Amino acid sequence: MKKRLRLKPVRTTIQIFFFILILLISLGHSLEEAGVTIPLIQGASLHAVCPFGGVVSLYQYITAGSFVQKIHDSSFILMILVFLTAILFGPVFCGWICPFGSIQEWVGKIGRKIFKRKYNRYIPGKIDRILRYLRYAVLLWVLIMTAVSVKLVFADFDPYYALFNFWTGEVAVTGLVTLGVVLVLSLFVERPFCKYACPYGAVLGISNFFRIFKIRRKASTCISCLECDATCPMNIEVSTAKNVLDHQCISCFACTSDDSCPVPETVQFSSFNVVKVSEETSPAETKETKNEN
Repeated sequence: MKKRLRLKPVRTTIQIFFFILILLISLGHSLEEAGVTIPLIQGASLHAVCPFGGVVSLYQYITAGSFVQKIHDSSFILMILVFLTAILFGPVFCGWICPFGSIQEWVGKIGRKIFKRKYNRYIPGKIDRILRYLRYAVLLWVLIMTAVSVKLVFADFDPYYALFNFWTGEVAVTGLVTLGVVLVLSLFVERPFCKYACPYGAVLGISNFFRIFKIRRKASTCISCLECDATCPMNIEVSTAKNVLDHQCISCFACTSDDSCPVPETVQFSSFNVVKVSEETSPAETKETKNEN
């Protein structure tokens, strides 16, 4: 029997790597002001490695040929790279790289141990579905206000910036309050900021509608155990979908047969449609059908 690759430890390792990297960059920037430098990351800053900075600067760059205050050209490069990966694989930046998404997830593990099955199930479905569109309102507000003021207005409310700068004295009180609220909510709701308020998550979430590699469920082998639904951090009903096209998907792959689904090759990450194999369909014909799709 073919041994399945478990993605969870791989994803966790990548999350820890990027969290430490961003932490070192933030610490390094503070130490440089005191005359101390950290090799390899000298001169780097949080704004320079934030791809969302490129998004909020687009209007200013197109109309005036300049960047919004504090934004670097590296943000534009990272923005393009993240967009390219999103077109291919969906919002993998959200599920694998973003350190603020990771910290919410890690705090959530504490909440899951405390509240067991109730964790991430406190908000009624009807209300939850409405709240999920709030992040698009936040995105619209950020884009409009940044274009008008030519400043990073979201920095005063950004919990990501507050998390990696709270010791510097440069963080606005509103940012610290937002950070505290998000961390507390993470004990009850999985990734609350990602679900309801993250403007960059709103941008990348759109890629789920046209991404090349999709998460697909093979109905013919699905046993309706609902493990995929239970493990999805974004409360997506994978068990009823043929292809997961939900704008909230973060491409964490927790629902797949490489992680939680107990049936091999039932919930897959692929570029072709998962076809139903009947008794009349030979393996060769199935392979050919996949290639055609």
